[in-house]
Amino acid sequence: MILVLRALGVGDLATAVPALRALRAAYPDQELALAAPAWLAPLADLVDAVDRLLATDGLGELACTGAPPQLAVNLHGRGPQSHRMLAGVRPRRLLAFANAEAGHLDGPAWFAEEHEVDRWCRLLAWYGIPADRTDLALRRPAPSQMPVGVTIVHPGSKAPEKRWPAGRFAALARELAGRGHRVVVTGSAVERDLAARVAAAAGLPPEVVLAGRTDLGELAALVAHARLVVSGDTGIGHLATGYATPSVLLFGP
Repeated sequence: MILVLRALGVGDLATAVPALRALRAAYPDQELALAAPAWLAPLADLVDAVDRLLATDGLGELACTGAPPQLAVNLHGRGPQSHRMLAGVRPRRLLAFANAEAGHLDGPAWFAEEHEVDRWCRLLAWYGIPADRTDLALRRPAPSQMPVGVTIVHPGSKAPEKRWPAGRFAALARELAGRGHRVVVTGSAVERDLAARVAAAAGLPPEVVLAGRTDLGELAALVAHARLVVSGDTGIGHLATGYATPSVLLFGP
């Protein structure tokens, strides 16, 4: 088994897609297990490289049963905590950035300002596993019950200090609707009030507010078949990249 740690969010998983695909190509006969939060399972499914998701919340003990993995790969960070987490399952080999504090002297040096996609591709290249940084495409799910051809306005973000003001999102949504775009407003369940305020201020009906009404798989389908994504959140921005959906990211204040 190849065990990969990436216990973070949507955008974080999306930036690791080229590395995951490279590992799949390098070890085609091995099961590839991804240690990540359980709610990311629908997205992991769309990478087409992961065989199984090992539900993991943050950096703690890995519930990894059976024989030790042949290979553990740290696509989470530079350690030491993530290194030690993987070392705890006794892999035959650990691929990770060098970290003396974790007792891992193998691997390349960490560059703080490096783009996440390049970082994980460089890590694997150091170990002789070539990765294509442009291999970011996700499998396109069927639209199912999601509307097709809409313009997605996503005003929320994990970091509130980065949010573009709600009034400006509303003004933009109003302008887009006036130009013939079918606008929907998305977000998490806790962002539903924000999404409703943006829609109301834009003069849009309540039914366009999809915040809190889509799971991750449905959101991916919505983005995959959208006309445009306008967002203040890098997670949905990375989904747009994975589907080559035109996108504009707006950050505040």
